[in-house]
Amino acid sequence: MGDLLNLLWIIFLLSTIIPMLRQRALDARRLSMLRQIEQSRGSRVITMIHRQESMSFLGIPIVRYINIEDSERILRAIRLTPEEMPIDLVVHTPGGLVLAAEQIACALQRHKGKVTVFVPHYAMSGGTLIALAADEIAMDPNAVLGPVDPQLGSPQGGYFPAASVLAAVAVDNPNRDDQTLILADVARKAIRQVHDTVYNLVKDKMEEPRARDLATALSEGRWTHDYPIEIEEARTLGLPATEGLPREIYELMDLYPQAPQRRPTVEFIPMPYAPAPAAPKGDGRK
Repeated sequence: MGDLLNLLWIIFLLSTIIPMLRQRALDARRLSMLRQIEQSRGSRVITMIHRQESMSFLGIPIVRYINIEDSERILRAIRLTPEEMPIDLVVHTPGGLVLAAEQIACALQRHKGKVTVFVPHYAMSGGTLIALAADEIAMDPNAVLGPVDPQLGSPQGGYFPAASVLAAVAVDNPNRDDQTLILADVARKAIRQVHDTVYNLVKDKMEEPRARDLATALSEGRWTHDYPIEIEEARTLGLPATEGLPREIYELMDLYPQAPQRRPTVEFIPMPYAPAPAAPKGDGRK
């Protein structure tokens, strides 16, 4: 009985220590890759990558969004960067708090060196708000940005688009309660505030009418909040979007894995293939 308990205790310790060691090794590889990119580009590299990572031996996924902790850390990184040094920010996020995203965007806008935002997959909502502060938005050919229209918390839980709240209030309804009217008042203020933030971020990068049109398009609720703005549409809107990312950015993303699952939903052989050789042309006779 004692040997069995000792064996179980050893298994428990191993199940606790091994994931910690793996996480530390992964952190070291990330820092090494960051240093490699910084040396090749002569810049400060910052990442804001929100995935679901397994952070304990229990494998509990932690869903991440842009929050105050993110803004505090990025602002500290900017303060530690010389004013003229370029900043490269890798963004992979579904969005998050407007306050935190706006703090990051304004700090990037005030930085004197060139700011490049890399979008390997998506930078939605608050991620797009941050990208608006960049001098260049480098996107994978299939990467997307998104609208920044405000989403308001509902008293019953969940979120409502601010534009949809205003649309609902515009419909005559004698039974409408005060809570809905208050929510509509907040919606008007939220849309105006986000519009002004977008305009202030882009007004020095384009002519004033185009800057106001861009601020209106992204904040008014023209699209659903998850509408994907691809690179060509981003350029049409006036954003400084360029196509293509350095190979090292993709290698860096591989070091931020999703939480392990029992069975992967997508599988492929993880190696590049050479183009297939052309088949020899025949004379058409059998």
